[in-house]
Amino acid sequence: MRLNDSSSSKTYPSPPIIFEKSQLQTLIDLLQQLGYTVVGPTIRDGAIIYDTIASLNDLPQGVVDEQGPGTYRLREGKPGAYFQYTVGPQAWKKFLHPPQLQLWKANRTNGDVHIELEKEPPPRYAFLGVRACELAAIHIYDRVFAQGPYVDPYYLARRQGTFIVAVNCTRAGNTCFCASMNTGPAVNEGADIVLTELEDAFLAWAGTDRGRPLLESLEHREASPEEIAQAQRLVQEAASHMGRSVDTSDVHDLLLNNLEHPLWEEVAKRCLTCTNCTMVCPTCFCFTIEDVTDLAGTEAARVRKWDSCFSMEFTYVNGFFIRRSAAARYRQWLTHKFAGWVDQFGTFGCVGCGRCITWCPVGIDVTEEIAKLRQQAITNA
Repeated sequence: MRLNDSSSSKTYPSPPIIFEKSQLQTLIDLLQQLGYTVVGPTIRDGAIIYDTIASLNDLPQGVVDEQGPGTYRLREGKPGAYFQYTVGPQAWKKFLHPPQLQLWKANRTNGDVHIELEKEPPPRYAFLGVRACELAAIHIYDRVFAQGPYVDPYYLARRQGTFIVAVNCTRAGNTCFCASMNTGPAVNEGADIVLTELEDAFLAWAGTDRGRPLLESLEHREASPEEIAQAQRLVQEAASHMGRSVDTSDVHDLLLNNLEHPLWEEVAKRCLTCTNCTMVCPTCFCFTIEDVTDLAGTEAARVRKWDSCFSMEFTYVNGFFIRRSAAARYRQWLTHKFAGWVDQFGTFGCVGCGRCITWCPVGIDVTEEIAKLRQQAITNA
């Protein structure tokens, strides 16, 4: 990965430390002093989203989310808990791979055309509250945009300047299936700091050399063996209470061997091709390029925007649409996540966060569709 060594080096303190929850504000302040824009979970319009935060008051304290196919609600949770929720509708890709990015603009004055490239330095973000599945999604983005012969300089610049404070999940949601995707709920590597929320404190360890001095700056003490065991038990309990699961052992061949299965047409009868699943997905990265001009014809710009394989226009090639039906587009999305992605990047394109299930207006469940395809394939064999 073409990233700074500090973002991928593994140095773990022994033993982990404990700091009081009030010290989380000190950590936020230290990150701001280092020039980071701290982004974390906050409540807006009845959902937990990611936005700039300045204090602990911005975090969703004492709030838990209830999710199901096509449903999402917030309710009161355990008082004093900051990270009792699972994941909301937004993914961190919003900051690393923005929904809209101007690549260049041009101005015409007296017949002369002047082209200006983006001059603003990339923002330096500190992500607070990154879950294991989301961290796995960021690592997938690293493979897509920062590895191989074609590196995206816009992504790379943002990614290199990002500091990650991850949080282990101690509660699983009804649509979560990260355990079966081997992406959570425990954070193992790739974060600068990893937290586990206990009753009145955080257990923490540093994952990189730049995370260690920040933890040492906090008022802390060494974690006791009982506290370490408690943190591990909480994460293990979350792993055992996943709301969903998917068998990945044969899913690659299962999908590619059933491209003409009638199940795709059955799903298409419900699918609205609304693109919600791809917008909330933390790993979907499709985009399009648009050239825009003003009415006077004196200014023009080239803009990169998110797109979706569920959009008819996205399938337009050489004068016609190559995936005209909803069945073809849903098949493309699912087979790419669980088969094509493996062939391209050596990993699944799904991290089991469950967002596509929760935010599908008609509640299509990817785990159910894979299970039905497997069962029907076995029955018809």
